[in-house]
Amino acid sequence: MSNDRVHVNVQGQQGKPAPSAIKLSKTDSLKKVKMKIAVMSGKGGVGKSFVTMSLAVGFALRGLKVGVLDADIYGPTIPKLLGLTNTSLYLDDKRQVIIPAVGPLGIKVVSMDFLLPSEDTAVVWRGALVAKAVDDFLSNVDWGELDALLIDLPPGTGDAPLTMAQMLSDQMTGSVIVTIPSDVSMRIVKKSIDFSKKLKIPIIGIVENMCCFTCPESGKTYNIFGRGIGEEMAKQEGLQFLGRIPMDPRISEANDAGVPFLLKYPDIEAAQRVLEIVDKILEENKDKLSGQQRKTLSLMKLPGEEEDQS
Repeated sequence: MSNDRVHVNVQGQQGKPAPSAIKLSKTDSLKKVKMKIAVMSGKGGVGKSFVTMSLAVGFALRGLKVGVLDADIYGPTIPKLLGLTNTSLYLDDKRQVIIPAVGPLGIKVVSMDFLLPSEDTAVVWRGALVAKAVDDFLSNVDWGELDALLIDLPPGTGDAPLTMAQMLSDQMTGSVIVTIPSDVSMRIVKKSIDFSKKLKIPIIGIVENMCCFTCPESGKTYNIFGRGIGEEMAKQEGLQFLGRIPMDPRISEANDAGVPFLLKYPDIEAAQRVLEIVDKILEENKDKLSGQQRKTLSLMKLPGEEEDQS
């Protein structure tokens, strides 16, 4: 493998190639991936990338081999959440494929963030180049053997989600829909549900993020944005309600530090709720993981520390 970094022209001038000019069949790239799960919201600000990261870490803690495709081209945040800032992607010259970065618990990650000259650089692209980038991330990356690939899609139902859906129309395990408990959020998030149905993507279920906050001093719980919207929407649409994730200042602290909160604060309520959601998804898709020997890793271990797998 060469030491050549993969670069991208963020200005998107006409005639210039998007992320790479290499070609590989998406069938070859993803044929060893057992579950392909899109995480969608339709709306920004609901914590979709946080949920994607948390599910990825949760799957890894359950002993699965996991990858994350950060398809939010304009606002990539997965590398920051996994402590992978200042990381690059590299090109294998012999096979002409991109090699993913590797984060905590061996999670493979591909993101536009790795290709930008600085964290302040804006990607000034029209839709066609966004679609090309998602195409390349799906087709030209050596994902290897994975039990789960989580695809963090940007808000809305535009080029990136559409490209993903069209390329993987017959391969998607399903989509996880993320909302917060507000009527405003529900009105927009329902568009992602409609998108999944129109593109024939099975919907695994709905996650309600930032459901509430419990005061550590008084023990009183406050429903800051509203109450029960995620579960209500699931009932209206005939979908599974996967669960709620409460707010906790320690989550923000861990996110800013680039350490998954599941690893830093494994005993808080939010960590337990995420793992309950993970287990529901795994139970629903156990047929796709048949033969997989699951080894639950210790929540008390940080990346780099030895795990007792006996």
